[in-house]
Amino acid sequence: MNRRQLEHVLRAVSAIVGDPDVLVIGSQSILGAIPEHLLPPVVTRSTEVDIAFFDDPDGRKADLVDGGIGEMSAFDSTYGYYAQGVDTSTAILPAGWRDRLVLVESANTGGTRARCLEPHDCAASKLAAGREKDLAFVSALLEAGLIDGGVLAARIEAMDIAAVLRDRMLSWVAAGT
Repeated sequence: MNRRQLEHVLRAVSAIVGDPDVLVIGSQSILGAIPEHLLPPVVTRSTEVDIAFFDDPDGRKADLVDGGIGEMSAFDSTYGYYAQGVDTSTAILPAGWRDRLVLVESANTGGTRARCLEPHDCAASKLAAGREKDLAFVSALLEAGLIDGGVLAARIEAMDIAAVLRDRMLSWVAAGT
């Protein structure tokens, strides 16, 4: 996925739910903070944008996103990428993540104001998920010097997670930096 495609998804999401304020919490939130030409291919490989909302207590907006431009929708078939409506509780995030969100708002977002995870918060969340693709994602960001291992470790320390998971994540970061 690239920034242009992300902006397309943001416009479509806002039109579907009638809300210009969107939260991007998955891996493609990285496109909000780092220019795509700097990103390693593994980082932009996903064709899915995880979308949440600040005001969606019953999940209705997330459901509208899934139904309108979700996986296997006409949108996905036409463009080759899609959005998945999720809840903010989907991701395990460090304390203070809301204060570090990166605003994406331009002529290309058509009035949509998207907030994307700050790259270290995104990486910490990916490490908490711990899937092979998430480890490859974070490893590529570290190897490219796009995130700092020390900052990432501090964000991990700020996560409300079990000590065993925190220790595993911190050991992984220490081994890779």
